[in-house]
Amino acid sequence: MRQHLGCLFVVGVFIAGCTAESPEDEAVTEEQYSAEETVTTVESAPQDHHSFANPDEVRLTHIDLDLDIDFDTETMSGTATMDVEFVDPEATEVVLDTRELTIESVDVEVDGDWQTAGYELGEAETFFGSPLTIQLPTDARRVRVRYRTSPDASGLQWLEPEQTAGEEHPFLFTQSQAVHARSWIPLQDTPQVRVTYNATIHTPEELVAVMSAFNDPDAERNGVYRFEMPQAIPSYLIALGVGDLVFRPMGQRTGVYAEPAVADDAAREFEDTEQMLEISEGLYGPYRWGRYDLLILPPSFPFGGMENPRLSFITPTVIAGDKSLVALIAHELAHSWSGNLVTNATWDDMWLNEGFTTYVTSRIMEEVYGQERAAMEAVLGLQDLQRDIDEIDEGDEHLVIDLRGRDPDEVFTNVPYEKGALFLKYLEQQFGRETFDPFLHDYFDHFAFQSVTTEQFLGYLEENLLGEHPGKVTLFDVEQWLYKPGLPDSALLPVSDAFARVDEQRERWVNGEIDAADLETAGWTVHEWRYFLNTLPDTLSSEQLADLDSEFDLTASRNNEITHSWLLIAIRNSYAPAYPRLESYLTEIGRRKLVEPLYKELVKTPEGTEFARRVYIEARTGYHYVTATTIDDIVNPNSD
Repeated sequence: MRQHLGCLFVVGVFIAGCTAESPEDEAVTEEQYSAEETVTTVESAPQDHHSFANPDEVRLTHIDLDLDIDFDTETMSGTATMDVEFVDPEATEVVLDTRELTIESVDVEVDGDWQTAGYELGEAETFFGSPLTIQLPTDARRVRVRYRTSPDASGLQWLEPEQTAGEEHPFLFTQSQAVHARSWIPLQDTPQVRVTYNATIHTPEELVAVMSAFNDPDAERNGVYRFEMPQAIPSYLIALGVGDLVFRPMGQRTGVYAEPAVADDAAREFEDTEQMLEISEGLYGPYRWGRYDLLILPPSFPFGGMENPRLSFITPTVIAGDKSLVALIAHELAHSWSGNLVTNATWDDMWLNEGFTTYVTSRIMEEVYGQERAAMEAVLGLQDLQRDIDEIDEGDEHLVIDLRGRDPDEVFTNVPYEKGALFLKYLEQQFGRETFDPFLHDYFDHFAFQSVTTEQFLGYLEENLLGEHPGKVTLFDVEQWLYKPGLPDSALLPVSDAFARVDEQRERWVNGEIDAADLETAGWTVHEWRYFLNTLPDTLSSEQLADLDSEFDLTASRNNEITHSWLLIAIRNSYAPAYPRLESYLTEIGRRKLVEPLYKELVKTPEGTEFARRVYIEARTGYHYVTATTIDDIVNPNSD
């Protein structure tokens, strides 16, 4: 996920297939990879402090969902039928994660017959939810839970028609990362447990359902949709979207699902996705998921993108009309190797997902759009990292962090993304791409369809890279990156010649040597504009801001990243002409990366706090749970 989860989020900075043209072709691909490669290693499973589950005793291997979608009550109801595997032959119960689920009945299958099972739903614990403990006979092989979700389920967002692009039909989407799958499915909600799944989804007949599974773009709109995901994935990658959706192909294996009003623009914006896919395969091995499609969500989606396999969920805020923000697509695609194929076993090791993916993103962007653009995006990513390091606790500057007792959603920063990518860039530069690229290719292949810890990565790194090429990098060097705050002295920070030219222009304008009209901005990309704005002094005069705004119409910019940077400047300097745009921006966009810094800046003054609270009263109803809970703590920090 890109930007605080994951993949949430952050427009890409560092970056990185079997062809299937029909379900029949895809089945061959899936058969090739579904036998031995989707088996998850269960030896020495690490403790996941964010799950009640007991996968060291009993482990889920497959889930069948049969769910009814009710927009009137904003609930799902139905059954989750799970295959269980006894890791410990003496185990007598399986423990599932739930959050605000109403459990109606629990059955177990023994010798082909279903029988009522004893169960207990434990007390709720903050963001963890409640454990569902089910008694298992030793010969039980399947468990069936009949349940109903809450209208307040943290992993579901129900949108009214007026909150969508078409304004005629409602919309539903899920967001399961990090610990929200348990709010709409009772399961073992830990990334160390991987399952295959099938689903039957019942919707209003005028709507279309899509999932992180095989989707048929020609499926009849009859209110019943069936899905298969034959590769084992962690729970946070199970995803569902329901709305007035159409499909637009972009390539042999790529396409876009979106509302009709958005679909054509999205397909044009992201038309290079197929090329990105082919480049990724050339670097890191075959794409093992069949198709790679995108679902364009309404603007309330809290992240830039979510790497749900086969169907990445994407914010519309990156449809800029000039492909300037498509690094996010490269990032979500890169997760097909780092995160989806090889997964962090716990959220303490999130850098294994996001650091690798951010590095792979940079490689993809370099191949598709050139080294200069990749360098600019890397510098912008470094700026994001440095801002976070200035704000967070020292312990959270480590790549491996201790999240015990903490909500993963609230502590995700740019550290696992950008510092993780810088670490891999350091290894690349020490060993050379001719050595490091094959190492990464083999790493993804060796741990394919497994969930791993930092310790497992270290063992593999030491044996297959450090030990094979002694004298270049020591284990001590590596541990400085993983377990120490800040950036090591060995970090090689990105630079951009294009930004050096922007620096010269900015300084002349700030010092009053030239007016805004004299700035040599012809040919500036979005990245140069973002860098220019991000590096302006915190304090500017109203005359200077009016000069910039008059010349370049920044308040009216339709590029959401440029607008974000400009509005931060406007808040810091109480630039009143930008405040109507600020209000509309905060109420129309729910992407946490874009709105959170604006609220943080507003509440630094009494006047800004008053403005933030007034706007937030209206905006909150359109925000996803993840965004709303974050902004709650900013705008009303002392509320219960």
